[in-house]
Amino acid sequence: MKAIELREMTLEELSGLERELEEELTQYRIQLSIRRLDNPIKVRETRRDLARVKTIINEKRSEEAGSQV
Repeated sequence: MKAIELREMTLEELSGLERELEEELTQYRIQLSIRRLDNPIKVRETRRDLARVKTIINEKRSEEAGSQV
């Protein structure tokens, strides 16, 4: 997932995506712990995607707060 694509999304869409990624990460971690995850790199990729989403959410909220002042 590219940051450019994420920046085009609305805050509501990003929040939904954040929830989805958190659930996905939880599932991957469970599968990894019981050795059922075929590709353990998915955990790292999902964690990084989640961090990107959270960063962009914070940027958008900062922009909104700055424009309201």
